[in-house]
Amino acid sequence: MPLYEFKGQRPTCHNTAWVAPSADVVGDVRLAEDTSVWFGAVIRGDNTTIPIGARSNIQEGAMLHSDPDAPLTVGEDCTIGHQAILHGCTIGNRVLIGMGATVLNRAVIPDDCIVGANSLVTEGKTFPPGSLIVGSPARAVRELDERAIAGLKVSAAHYVENSRAAAAGLKRID
Repeated sequence: MPLYEFKGQRPTCHNTAWVAPSADVVGDVRLAEDTSVWFGAVIRGDNTTIPIGARSNIQEGAMLHSDPDAPLTVGEDCTIGHQAILHGCTIGNRVLIGMGATVLNRAVIPDDCIVGANSLVTEGKTFPPGSLIVGSPARAVRELDERAIAGLKVSAAHYVENSRAAAAGLKRID
């Protein structure tokens, strides 16, 4: 796994976590059971500890970082979409952050939410649990129904299975 010590801090990874060969996990990052960090993603824990909850996935090209006064936390069963940026924010459980979305310092995305693709969640913004959050700047546009909320766990479970398959059989062929 591409793990790096920085400023005397090392990542800690549960033995079921999987990190793609081209991802970078730097400093004080804590990957819980069945987490996955996909190709080209970067998690840089040089300012604060960055915990990633069980069964969460960080997809290709995502960037996760914090400021000393704005820690970053990702809850359980989360899907962080391709090229999303999370900076110094709090992400609850069963949250999907859409592709290319940005969530800035001290914003809080509570449990059971979806942040739409390319949305911009500005600093300090908060939302009710179970919201569909879209736009730039982002706003909650409606409550998610039970089916959509159930789909959040399905998305996370899909990536757990994909990461297990990658751990068992990913082969470089060049």
